[in-house]
Order: sequence, then C-alpha cells, then structure tokens
Amino acid sequence: MSPWLLALHSSTPVLGVAALDVDDPLDSRRLITQPAGRGLTNSLLGAVQDVLPAACWPSIARLGVAIGPGGFTGTRLTVVMARTLAQQLDCPLDGVSSFALMASRLAREAPLASPQEPFWIVQDLPRRGQVGGVYRLRPDDRVEELQVPHLLEEGAQPSPALTMAENVAEDVGRLLDLCLLAHRRQEPAPWHEVLPIYPTSPVGVV
Repeated sequence: MSPWLLALHSSTPVLGVAALDVDDPLDSRRLITQPAGRGLTNSLLGAVQDVLPAACWPSIARLGVAIGPGGFTGTRLTVVMARTLAQQLDCPLDGVSSFALMASRLAREAPLASPQEPFWIVQDLPRRGQVGGVYRLRPDDRVEELQVPHLLEEGAQPSPALTMAENVAEDVGRLLDLCLLAHRRQEPAPWHEVLPIYPTSPVGVV
C-alpha cells in the first residue's frame, strides 16, 4: 500500500482534515472542513475516517497538526490524536502553529510594504487581551516563525501587523503541503516534541 500523509486542524470552531497518497499527490488529494465546536469529541474520528479510512492508517508515513493558538478542547483533541498515531506508527509529526499556517495567505491578501521583513499576526481575545506572533516569508514561500503566538502586554501596539483571519480549508491544505515537502526532504519531526500552544492558561493563574 502506498504511503499516506494526514493533516489535522481544529484550532478554530471549524475542523479541517486533509490527506494524500505520496505516490500520487495531485489526484489522491482529499480535504474536508466541517463545523466542529463542542461536538468535536464525537465527530473527530468519523471525519478523519471520511478522508482516510482506518484501514489505511498503518500506511501513514507522516502527520501534521495545527497546534494553536485556538480553543483549549479543540486544539488538544487533534494534537492528542496526531501524537498517538505518530507514536504508534513510529512516524514523524509536524506541529505548526495556526498563525504560521495563515501567514503567507494573510500577507498575500493584505500585501505588506516589505513582505520578507518580519511582521506580526494578532488576534483579539474577548476579556483576555491580544495574542500575537512574529513571522517572516522566505523566498521559497516557507514561513519562519520568529516568535510563537503569545499573550501581549496590555497596550502593546505591534507593527506591522496583520489581523488573524480564518480559512481552515486553505490552511489545512498548506499544512498537508508542508508535510509533503518535509517527507520528501526526510526531515525529522519527533512526535513527543509537538505540544499545543495555550497563550492563556485554560486553568487560570497557578
């Protein structure tokens, strides 16, 4: 059976799942998005099997997962599933922040004066403040994450800044493309190093 790649994204209320056959990456490409929200616990497994049946899982050669920032439960569920599969299959796992996945898309939709200079992606959180990360586009269209998304100090005004905007279909597709590139380059990606990003603690101050 041909090797498969699987990508998962649930850092928003919309779940994205994508997969492809490494030997036929164009024609085999599969991608779905669907509302998830609080029902993700019950719908995640079925959605993944809709894209890649469980009988194909032993042939997964590499996985990718969006690690947030996002909702605590949604992000955690796909990260746990991806880590578990990667551990059991002994395959690489690429963990990529949801901001890094959207960086080139946002820069394309709202062109920057100097797109290869560092820029911020920011998100306002109700009653929590503002989350931001710093990115730079490379000439090969890959993205450098210079600062992981984190909670900004009150009153911070990062610049230049683009506002976070969701497009799960495009972003999970990009995650799958990154997996394919990493697979072809045989880049290491230990599963145990992949953890969710929680800019604000889900359990409050400890």
